[in-house]
Amino acid sequence: MAAPRRRHATPGRIGLARRQAVPRPRVIMALLLLLGLVCTMLLDGYLRAEVGNDQRVRTDAAADTVPDDVLEGGPILSFPGGTARTQSVPDKTIVLTFDDGPDPEWSGKVMDILDENDVPGTFFLVGSMISRYPDVARRMVDEGNEVGVHTFTHVDLSYQSEARVKREIAQTQLALAGAAGITTTLFRAPYSSKTDAIDDYSWPVYERLGAMGYTSVFIDTDSEDWQQPGVSKIIKWATPEDGEGASVLFHDAGGDRSETLAALPKYIEKMKAAGYTFTTVSGAQQQDASAAGENGAGTDTAGENAAGENGAGAAGSARPGPAQAGATQGDAEQAAHRKADTASLWEGRALLAAVAVAEWTVPGLAAVLAVVGVAVLGRFGMMLLLARRHHRQRNRRRFSWGPEVTGPVSVIVPAYNEKECIASTLNSLAASTHPIEIVVVDDGSTDGTAEIAESLGLPNVRVIRQENAGKSAALNNGVRQARHDIVVMMDGDTVFEPDTVHQLVQPFADPGIGAVAGNAKVGNRSTMIGAWQHIEYVMGFNLDRRMYDLLRCMPTIPGAIGAFRRQAVLEVGGMSEDTLAEDTDITIALHRAGWRVVYAEHARAWTEAPASLGQLWRQRYRWSYGTMQALWKHRRSVTDRGPSGRFGRVGMPLVVLFQIVTPVFAPLIDVFTVYAMVFVDFRASLLAWLAVLAVQLFCAAYAFRLDREKYRYLLMLPLQQLAYRQLMYLVLIHSCVTAATGGRLRWQKLKRTGEVGTPRVGAS
Repeated sequence: MAAPRRRHATPGRIGLARRQAVPRPRVIMALLLLLGLVCTMLLDGYLRAEVGNDQRVRTDAAADTVPDDVLEGGPILSFPGGTARTQSVPDKTIVLTFDDGPDPEWSGKVMDILDENDVPGTFFLVGSMISRYPDVARRMVDEGNEVGVHTFTHVDLSYQSEARVKREIAQTQLALAGAAGITTTLFRAPYSSKTDAIDDYSWPVYERLGAMGYTSVFIDTDSEDWQQPGVSKIIKWATPEDGEGASVLFHDAGGDRSETLAALPKYIEKMKAAGYTFTTVSGAQQQDASAAGENGAGTDTAGENAAGENGAGAAGSARPGPAQAGATQGDAEQAAHRKADTASLWEGRALLAAVAVAEWTVPGLAAVLAVVGVAVLGRFGMMLLLARRHHRQRNRRRFSWGPEVTGPVSVIVPAYNEKECIASTLNSLAASTHPIEIVVVDDGSTDGTAEIAESLGLPNVRVIRQENAGKSAALNNGVRQARHDIVVMMDGDTVFEPDTVHQLVQPFADPGIGAVAGNAKVGNRSTMIGAWQHIEYVMGFNLDRRMYDLLRCMPTIPGAIGAFRRQAVLEVGGMSEDTLAEDTDITIALHRAGWRVVYAEHARAWTEAPASLGQLWRQRYRWSYGTMQALWKHRRSVTDRGPSGRFGRVGMPLVVLFQIVTPVFAPLIDVFTVYAMVFVDFRASLLAWLAVLAVQLFCAAYAFRLDREKYRYLLMLPLQQLAYRQLMYLVLIHSCVTAATGGRLRWQKLKRTGEVGTPRVGAS
């Protein structure tokens, strides 16, 4: 690519350029966008934690610390006054409980059945599901059903720390407050069953929750509908013996619940025929208390106990107690419900809003990812096919552009403070096998670049001095001073092989060709950063140029090595200062003027690539931003006719798709890979990522084969994908933010070391 356009090197301008190289507000904006995406995906992944089958995770644990009265007691466990107390469901009474909802498909159908049969249900809700489907949870409460907490992510709490337990409860209460405006005192642990299954690991959890004011609800009979055993078995297993009351477990989410829907109305009809009535957990508590002769005591666990030791706090606040005492709802069958306080209500609504954003964003990004994935794979396929065709076409024995071009050409070397490199550059040109004149245009250097060029005493070298005006002005000055019809342009830090110029100018035997792009190579590839750029140059730039050559829409002639008809350059007005990518600008201008631009793979130039991440960022930031400027400048070519329209409708879309849109969204592949590894299937996601890497490795290996490069550098490809590629993504996103906000960017002078010397023939 082109070297930087320079301004007067005054301290003030240098400081201003440094400040504007990385506009901090735009960097912050880009990072905030990235952070927002990551947070959204983390939230979505947290919400979509899989709800497993209703079975214990921890088994065969001792129960030495659990009181016998609890192990042998009823399914309703509370701690009034800090003492464990169990209650049973009265005889001939059924408490229908449903776990793992709300679900948009099954919960509503369950409620329809309950409504048709005029029976209430008690739903134990997973907080993440409430967050995703708040309307379903709201309907449950509005239709007179009772709801309880079933944790936020359906996790076995006996494994968790006290802080995690409180967080699971508090987050679920927040979601419930946002969805239905209430909190609840009821709790059921995932993977729980009867009270005799409480062990030494889970008992401390129930004690802590009891102290916080919660009533833990277990079961008497389990329909085991999650196993989908068939309707008859579901009904059989859910039926209590000998007219006993029962807390019965069904599921309204977590899988296919069609058998549950088929069994539920038959079960209700059967139990009603046997003289049973239906109520909620709170209704059963009050009936049990009344039967025991405790006047009003039936509201103890749903009322006084709700305050508990920590019950003064709101459920959705930092304190995860159920709700403030005294806020009990009027319906006795919903006595466990509490009206959410203002803070919990708004925090819950904020949670639901964030979840709604995640619910819309992640599937949308997944769709974009699918498009990007197809585009990336399509690009790889197109590059391979067209690159192979290009190589076979241009390397046939009988292939010829026409009569051999042997006439002298002018080589223009714009230079600004290139004292480290200028001698190597000119010495490489002096060894050229093609007759040339060398025009060094010194753009106001302050380090003696012009003096070094003159002191070499090389033949056919002219040094032209001008005040610092930028690279475009230096190139235009060189074109005006050139004595020959073909001009070769190169950077002051680049060296040519002896036959480079001869190979580069041969396509001009075709009178329709106006410019030729050479094969730029990274000379300082011994470092990790250099090796990464070497892979990028060979795999990306040169494969791309082979493809664009055959499609006749080459978007860029690299500033390091390019040849032009002098007439064509003057015809389009010379090098423009309208953009930061003057090489892309003039290439598109030549296409629009009707000239053909081709790629000469055997014309090699060795350039010094940025040696630090900071320099690399500045260079690529300028490249990508300048490319956007050039595309915007020539946007009218899309509607033009003739050669201009052909580039606008073929080349422009390809450049926008492959160099801007696809790279901008390509990070989604990596982001979603990490997302899938964490929240979905680690092994499958890793294999998918490795498969994509294998495709890239194959493309890179083929590109290296075409360019006769050593394969050992491909060992760096996996690390390049993990580190270097992410940096390039950030650069492009930064450029897009700058373009969207109307920012301006100046040229930056890259620090040179001069380590790229005169190459040997076939040095690659």
